[in-house]
Amino acid sequence: MAEEKKDHWSSEAYQHSASFVPKLATKIVQWLDPQKDDAILDIGCGDGVVNIQLQEILAQGSGSIHGTDASPAMIEAANQAAKKAGASKCTFEVVDALELARTPHLQKAQYTKLFSNAALHWILGACKTDASRQAEVFRAARDALAPGGVFAFEMGGLGNVAEIRAALLSATARRVGVGGLAKAVEADPWFFPDEAWATRMLEATVGGWKVERAEREYRPTMADAGGVEGWVRLFGAQFFEALAEGEEREGCIREVVDVLEVVCGSPSGGFHLGYVRLRVLARKL
Repeated sequence: MAEEKKDHWSSEAYQHSASFVPKLATKIVQWLDPQKDDAILDIGCGDGVVNIQLQEILAQGSGSIHGTDASPAMIEAANQAAKKAGASKCTFEVVDALELARTPHLQKAQYTKLFSNAALHWILGACKTDASRQAEVFRAARDALAPGGVFAFEMGGLGNVAEIRAALLSATARRVGVGGLAKAVEADPWFFPDEAWATRMLEATVGGWKVERAEREYRPTMADAGGVEGWVRLFGAQFFEALAEGEEREGCIREVVDVLEVVCGSPSGGFHLGYVRLRVLARKL
């Protein structure tokens, strides 16, 4: 029996500490170029904010967008938001992207376009030591897509939030005992590749893809209402689970936050986080 995964997400925490994520999806949505009759599959849709925004275009024709995410809490929030917005072109389903290849109704080459924003670094990070499982994600994506269809995705790229990652790894490693750094790296939930890796994975390792565009952009991003602490607690949760609950864990969180509030503090106010985004547009051959 498969081990049930812990759901680390809540829509409320996401909106408090990361509401900028869907707001900054404009460029990858432009690459997707959604049309009124498109059938779109969204891999890692979160709470469905971008999907509901696309309703306005899809409502003009026969198009639709089906959002998938491994988090039941986020899918529940997406369904509620779509119902409230009257977004009849939006549907949502709990599907772990690592299981997409074993989800037959999504493997029928029925989608004209695939989309993913700010999710693949988590998905690929969950299997970062297994290149075959990473390849399977892109193979399953290919098999969901109609011939000639495109996959537009944006994720954390090489160098993404490097200052935050260094603080998390350092503070965690010093507290977990023997093999500290190795254990902290194991707890690190992210995978941040570059354009060369993505192109090689799609075109050579998986095959059946042609990368038409790829870029990596340094995009410093202002922290949300939750500040540095809200970001660290939400996105860094899996690092801290390597430590015992209570004083030890809270001490680690406090150290990371204190360091990052100095490193990321802006003289004009607020905190800037060192985001690097990898964007790819690939076509199924």
